[in-house]
Amino acid sequence: MQTDRCLCGFALALAILVAGCGRPTASEKPKAKPLTDLVAGTIEIELANWPKVIRSQGELRADEVVAIGTRVAGRVANVHVELGDRVAAGQPLVSLEPEEFRLLVEQADAQLAQARSAVGLAPEAAVASLVPENSPPVRQERVIWDEAKSSLLRAGTLKKQNAIAQGEFDLLSVAERVAEARYASSLNAVREKLALIGVRQAELSLARQRLGDATVVAPFDGYVQQRQVAPGAYLNVGNPIVSLVRTDPLWFRGNLPERYTGLLREGLDLTLNVESTPAPLEATITRISPALDPQSRSMIFEARIANPENTLRAGLFAEADLVLDPAAQSIVIPAASVIQFAGAEKVWKVVDSISAQYEIITGQSRNGFVEVLEGLEIGDVILADGPQGRVGRIKPMLPGEPEPVTPVHAMVNELEPNPEG
Repeated sequence: MQTDRCLCGFALALAILVAGCGRPTASEKPKAKPLTDLVAGTIEIELANWPKVIRSQGELRADEVVAIGTRVAGRVANVHVELGDRVAAGQPLVSLEPEEFRLLVEQADAQLAQARSAVGLAPEAAVASLVPENSPPVRQERVIWDEAKSSLLRAGTLKKQNAIAQGEFDLLSVAERVAEARYASSLNAVREKLALIGVRQAELSLARQRLGDATVVAPFDGYVQQRQVAPGAYLNVGNPIVSLVRTDPLWFRGNLPERYTGLLREGLDLTLNVESTPAPLEATITRISPALDPQSRSMIFEARIANPENTLRAGLFAEADLVLDPAAQSIVIPAASVIQFAGAEKVWKVVDSISAQYEIITGQSRNGFVEVLEGLEIGDVILADGPQGRVGRIKPMLPGEPEPVTPVHAMVNELEPNPEG
């Protein structure tokens, strides 16, 4: 029994010794895998042209929008336009019943004729041609005054000869003064009637204008946005009848965040993207608000858009790409060089001919290129094709193939703006 126990202990010790001989000691290190060679194109990092472009959202606004009202009260006789009709300046929109206005014109015309005839002015004669002293009433009083002066003169001669009494002479003197006063009064009356003629002329002009206002016309070329009346309706002064809109030109109204207002100026070019149009539109900023919007802390601007064929409609949503700094530069790499994993963006960076992954922070993407904000510096070298990269020793291309290191500026040429949000 004791011999069996010794044999079992010996076997156990031997097993432990064999197992211990198969494990490395703490001082031993696993051998590193040898680096494999990788033939790949690389890119040298440097500054490239990267225009500063900002995207602004807004809408297309009409050049003019007005609710046209009537200048006189009356009943609607005819409505000459419908929704969407194109109208020219001066084209009739709505007509009121004109009979009352015609009667007012006839009344004012008759009153003017009466005032002219009161001073003996011919219908075709101008008022300025009449001299008050030559009007019939004034000439009549002038004759009476002249007669009174002659009688007084004769009486004065007779009085010197004691041929008439003093009382009779005094009566003739009073009559002469009365005739003079009546002459002055008639002269003032004629002048008053001439002024009344001016009043009657103004009343006639006003009556004719009211007759003309009975037909409401378009103040400018445009389109009927809304018709608000129908025949038979009675309108008071100022009641809206038609809403008119002018869509050539249109104005894009957008806003720019406060941090970019220092770069905003008139004359800046922008590209408009309207969903209903197949191609982008080019425009130029022509209006800028003098103050920031206190609610959004942004600057409002407008750009003029020609619309002669009415292909664009007011109210359309649009996005504008503003080139704030066309000469700006930045670190730019091809989008194909970037690999994404678990929400992080990385590139294969080559240091001492060995490639390794480095995390970066990117900005704008534009036409297959991406801006690098952090993680790369000028002079760094990265793999051009990120997904095919791995840890390894980078080897040059085979003879006859392109050089392995390509400067970024040679790849980024005439990039179209792709703005920041």
